[in-house]
Amino acid sequence: MTSLSQTIQDVFNEPGCGKNQAKSEKERKKGCTKQLQPGGAAGGCAFDGAKIALQPITDVAHLVHGPIACEGNSWDNRGAKSSGSSLYRTGFTTDMTENDIVFGGEKHLFKAIREIVEKYAPPAVFVYQTCVPAMIGDDIDAVCKAAAAKFGTPCIPIQSPGFVGPKNLGNKLAGEAMLKHVIGTEEPEYTTPYDINIIGEYNLAGELWQVKPLLDELGIRILSCISGDAKYKEVAWSHRARAAMMVCSKAMINVARKMEERYEIPFFEGSFYGIEDMSDSLREIARLLIERGADPELMDRTEAVIAREEAKAWAAIAPYQERLSGKKVLLVTGGVKSWSVVAALQEAGMEIVGTSIKKSTKEDKDKIKKLMGDDAHMFDDLTPREMYRKLKTAEADIMLSGGRSQFVALKASMPWMDINQERHVAFAGYHGMVEMVKEIDRTLSNPVWQEVRRPAPWERAGAASWQDRAMSEDGSSPEAGVDGTPPSATGPAITGQEAA
Repeated sequence: MTSLSQTIQDVFNEPGCGKNQAKSEKERKKGCTKQLQPGGAAGGCAFDGAKIALQPITDVAHLVHGPIACEGNSWDNRGAKSSGSSLYRTGFTTDMTENDIVFGGEKHLFKAIREIVEKYAPPAVFVYQTCVPAMIGDDIDAVCKAAAAKFGTPCIPIQSPGFVGPKNLGNKLAGEAMLKHVIGTEEPEYTTPYDINIIGEYNLAGELWQVKPLLDELGIRILSCISGDAKYKEVAWSHRARAAMMVCSKAMINVARKMEERYEIPFFEGSFYGIEDMSDSLREIARLLIERGADPELMDRTEAVIAREEAKAWAAIAPYQERLSGKKVLLVTGGVKSWSVVAALQEAGMEIVGTSIKKSTKEDKDKIKKLMGDDAHMFDDLTPREMYRKLKTAEADIMLSGGRSQFVALKASMPWMDINQERHVAFAGYHGMVEMVKEIDRTLSNPVWQEVRRPAPWERAGAASWQDRAMSEDGSSPEAGVDGTPPSATGPAITGQEAA
């Protein structure tokens, strides 16, 4: 665990993270958050963060070394799409048992790697460390090294046991594994002055495919996307790119910063959400490539594409703006979406009554203030009770959040739309902005909301609620009779003995 501890400390000292650099030396050593307790780290732990960050690498076998519940918890929980191999959607685990805990699981892990290589022949095997083998001392680095030498297939150890910290730390530990074992180990067949990396993009619901055609039209090649719709070799030769775009700095700022330091690849942080942000990102990509030797005429072509796509997008959005103008949105998400989606919604004429910033950096917060003003309603930790109150009292017309918050909106009988990683609709790029507006309009205008707000037939004026009626029928409520009238109006209650 010594090397893991050092890696974690390096992540906490990340120079590219403004939040870390604002701390004192003593505070920085403590890290961003306290470690989680083994056994209480399910969901949102470091292992979960590492797995979802790397699983979109499609042709790799992702092997989880640990109890089967770890793989079951994280398998296929992010809707990343692939244009080629589907091996990434096959769940591999060593399924550790009590015997492995007593005698060690290293031999079991070695056999699992051999079986995967023989049956699937992947270009690489990613091995994820979890809490149990980390606590009993399994050395997955040594096993991966021995397996790679034996089978001739790269075996990459991902040191990310859940108890070392939260999901965000796991994202960064996954990036550290790529920097140490993968990036720089292969060479591309050829390079061009127009090669870029996109870092922190996971191709959720196929969002990368809404951006890639525009880059292809401009002659810009995505040399590597880390990690959406990526192949192992593409990540391995990503060090030959001329520029990079960081989509989610909260997750992989360490990868972008160290690649700039080691390979002189300049990067910027941008967003593909919203018309204006999409245009700004295209311009910045073009600018960085021109600085690195691309033809200056690239900027003219970029502006022409932007003008055409913006006109098409605004024309498609126009029919919805009248209905959506002034609608109030509660945004419960985090990270880059805490500001990028704000911009997109404002472009459609909607009002943001609040946005969560639990997973947002200082830079994210500054961007929110720039978009919403200094009086922006930013919530560090919005409780379900407060979400319910805002929706029930009509402070918001719709809530955009992840799946875990949807039940708060449903309980308040208010519209809800998925904006997080589990969604099935792509919202990136110009076309994605149009789709987002369509989805919000469809959700708001769905007639089901009028139906669920209407009183039920048995909740007529003066009648008891169905809960009270049910309680009165089994004798639990002395205040009301079966039809909501006092007991005196229905006669005396009959006990079980009298009935007999």
